[in-house]
Amino acid sequence: MSTLHPVVAEVTAAIVERSRELRHDYLQRMAAARPDGAARGRLSCANLAHVMAAAGEDKSPLQALAVPNIGIVSAYNDMLSAHQPLENYPAILRMAARKFRATAQMAGGVPAMCDGVTQGQPGMELSLFSRDVIAMATAVALTHDAFDAALLLGVCDKIVPGLFIGAASFGHLPTLFVPAGPMPSGLPNKEKAAIRQRYAEGRATRSELLAAEAASYHSAGTCTFYGTANSNQLLMEAMGLHVPGAAFVPPGSPLRLALTEAAVQRVLESSAIRDGYRPFAEIIDERSIVNAVVALMASGGSTNHTLHLIA
Repeated sequence: MSTLHPVVAEVTAAIVERSRELRHDYLQRMAAARPDGAARGRLSCANLAHVMAAAGEDKSPLQALAVPNIGIVSAYNDMLSAHQPLENYPAILRMAARKFRATAQMAGGVPAMCDGVTQGQPGMELSLFSRDVIAMATAVALTHDAFDAALLLGVCDKIVPGLFIGAASFGHLPTLFVPAGPMPSGLPNKEKAAIRQRYAEGRATRSELLAAEAASYHSAGTCTFYGTANSNQLLMEAMGLHVPGAAFVPPGSPLRLALTEAAVQRVLESSAIRDGYRPFAEIIDERSIVNAVVALMASGGSTNHTLHLIA
């Protein structure tokens, strides 16, 4: 068995010591929030009626309190290529939940802006601020308190950190991220750089430049470079918040669908109603944070995470 590098061990111990009291208080709050049985069992009849009102075929199991109910928080929109595949995920997740004797409801949506669209534009001024808006929106969605687990749908720069921060407020819930996968490779970087250079020199037209850019970013999926969005995926997997192997499987493939369904199965196995209760608050500790830092540095990931990991 390999031993932990002494520097990694030292850093981990320092995190434990510095956060000891806050960590203890947080775990106490999360333990107090854990329900005895289905979370919706704590709701009044009027509350529960609202939960079930539009649930269709899931109304009966929701009423019976016999099965876990998953809350889905999605950052879907058409503006982000990485998020476009998420359009159909709620239906896929509901079907998978039924297969595993559970229910799933769309708890809420969060905003998601694309830095690729807003860089160099006034909208970029809202980019980092949007992370905190996403965190609050995630917490608002989960505040319904009708859920025994959570699935978070998001990929890009500020979205995953925002979803993560929001989920921490409901750390008594087993929680997984469900990614959409990377865009297939497009125009090679050297060719794109050459067109950009020619355009800067006045030797290529705007139409030629746009054709090159569109050949680089050309389909659904995460952008084709190892920036913050793809770093997010690696970090979530390193921290134990993805189904293993889920980070970099392209959208629309059979394996992508299988991994998405597997996320439902795994988060249900971790619910308090099932036997393997493992909430977010227990998975995210000093070891998972250090795992994320090591994975980020070893892979040459986005330095934006020096902001997000601290937050």
